[in-house]
Amino acid sequence: MKKTYHLCLSAGEEVLFRDLEDYNRGFNCFAIALYKTGSAGLVESFMSTHCHKLVQTEVPKDLMYFFRMSYSMYFNRKYHRSGKLGEKRHFTMEVVGYHHLLAAASYVLRNALHHGIAPIPYGYPHCSANAIFMKEMGKTPCQRLIDPRHYRQFIGKAAEYPATYKMSESGIFLRESVLDIPQVENLFVTPRAFNWYMSRKSSEEWEAEQKKDQNNQPPINIATIESGVKTDKTEKLLIYENGKADYRRPSDIDICTEIDRNILPKYGKPSIYLLTRSEKQQIAEHLYRKLHISESQIRRCLAM
Repeated sequence: MKKTYHLCLSAGEEVLFRDLEDYNRGFNCFAIALYKTGSAGLVESFMSTHCHKLVQTEVPKDLMYFFRMSYSMYFNRKYHRSGKLGEKRHFTMEVVGYHHLLAAASYVLRNALHHGIAPIPYGYPHCSANAIFMKEMGKTPCQRLIDPRHYRQFIGKAAEYPATYKMSESGIFLRESVLDIPQVENLFVTPRAFNWYMSRKSSEEWEAEQKKDQNNQPPINIATIESGVKTDKTEKLLIYENGKADYRRPSDIDICTEIDRNILPKYGKPSIYLLTRSEKQQIAEHLYRKLHISESQIRRCLAM
């Protein structure tokens, strides 16, 4: 019997997704893992250093194994890297009951807001927020689809997928063709209620509502949903939730793009993983002087 789980894989001391191709490939690997394990995806959010997934499955470990294995193979091949990608063990929490599920889905979709990456969930492209109540919220798909015979270049030659999966010309499966969006919409009931949950602030009242489920599970909140993620402390996440973030500051993908496209060619290296420690230190000092970003952001973008 399928159960509902919140799954999260954290990168540890590096970045999981360095450019748009990586984000797209990450979601495609997740989509294929869902199909391979007979699982259903509800909502997800892919951040540079971690990814959240809310799924219904009988085999959460297998699902994460297939996702992680396929994405790691792609990432290691692209960046001349070796070894396991991400933290030693992914985070797993069973989600039981209506209010528990409602909170889990809301927090996953609001992840970019909590990390100060986007001012509202709809402003972040690497999550499923914009796939829910699309028609009612005026978000008609405008991406052109590609012929299935071209899918392989974006998912690998051996990948299996159902005929219901559709892919855009940017090389990513459409979230509305992969995820169980009707179930998510039934969970929130109306577009207006969904919009309210996307802006609802964390509170003891929200946690108290979850006790109605009588599931003997800890309430879903920022602390529990972010277990294992090292980038920001809970206090900072709550500040970001209130919209107090500088959205003009360079994101991880901005820094990685600067490194991979503009800096690495000067060193004659195709990847940060081929740089010497001395070379990484030189680049780190250059980035700090030029962009005035934090040491922690520089270190993870250079995998130091």
